[in-house]
Amino acid sequence: MLHGSSDAELGERLAARLLELIDIPSESRDEAALAAHVLAVLQEGDVPARDAQDTCVIGEPPGPADGPLLLLGGHLDTVPAQDNRPGRRDATAVHGLGASDMLGALAVMIELGRDLAADPARAAAARARVRLLFFGREELPVSESALTPLLEREPGLAEADLVLMMEPTDNQIHAGCLGNVNATWTFHGRSGHSARPWQADSAMTRAARGIVRLDAVDPIRHDFGGLVFTEVASVVRIAGGIADNVIPDRVDAHVNMRYAPGRSAADADALLRSWCSGEGETLEILSNAPSAPVVAVDANPLLERLVAVGGLEVHPKQAWTPVAEFALHGLDAVNFGPGDPSYAHRRDELVTVAALVRCYRTLDALLFGP
Repeated sequence: MLHGSSDAELGERLAARLLELIDIPSESRDEAALAAHVLAVLQEGDVPARDAQDTCVIGEPPGPADGPLLLLGGHLDTVPAQDNRPGRRDATAVHGLGASDMLGALAVMIELGRDLAADPARAAAARARVRLLFFGREELPVSESALTPLLEREPGLAEADLVLMMEPTDNQIHAGCLGNVNATWTFHGRSGHSARPWQADSAMTRAARGIVRLDAVDPIRHDFGGLVFTEVASVVRIAGGIADNVIPDRVDAHVNMRYAPGRSAADADALLRSWCSGEGETLEILSNAPSAPVVAVDANPLLERLVAVGGLEVHPKQAWTPVAEFALHGLDAVNFGPGDPSYAHRRDELVTVAALVRCYRTLDALLFGP
């Protein structure tokens, strides 16, 4: 039985499964092949699993007849490849597209589900029922996410007592998440000949002044029981000008804002507008993914047990994740996964085999530990 296997044996199995997943292209909007593969692997392992439409997969391994429900969530998609597929393995890590964010977590979910199915008697003694949820388009704006429509058409998912969104957290609990606003900040001026700039009103100069003004805004920090979230806004792209000898009359800057739990989407929009308001400036909000509330460890028995059995650290999630979508449907959700977030989206993306093993062992301890 796997629960009696060595860490080395478990690591080999998790690493092999992860390499298998990495080598199936699954960039956002192209997750169908990986979804079909995950479904087949679960079913081959006798895990009751089904196609939940729109390249979403739900697996329900054997477990106790009643008790709390633990929902493990993972997104199938990755960012675009950077010459980092196919994957490769060395002595300590698996390298390749999505290894950290978050195919490594999918490998843990799949193998945990298969192991529960392989030993129904042991699974029946678990302290919680387990449901596996795989979905796509997470790396895109939230308006394109496959998760929110899935939650709306699968009301049974709302029965979960705790959601572990298995984003890369380096096997820590990352509670809550920041909201995420994207906007176009447009600067207007008057075009003219670059030999006589005093006859023009440069939108480029206006943009430079506006960007410096925004950069001078102090970060705003919010403390939730010792977990500190920082609100920030940054210009991440800028475009303007039509020729080398023309003073531009329009410049567009792309602004990204991150805001803390407790601030509504409408308040975040208003705050960003106050920072980006001036003569000759307009701001168009393109998208606003809401923040997620912080779930207190002692307020959720499953989460409290997970932290205790795993000896887990708890930190704020200084980013956006789908815990916000789960929260909008009334679910307690936190981030917990094996990947190191510092490797997410990198050309040299990797996850250590030890991290995969620790994640699996922690979930197993949650289900079967003392």
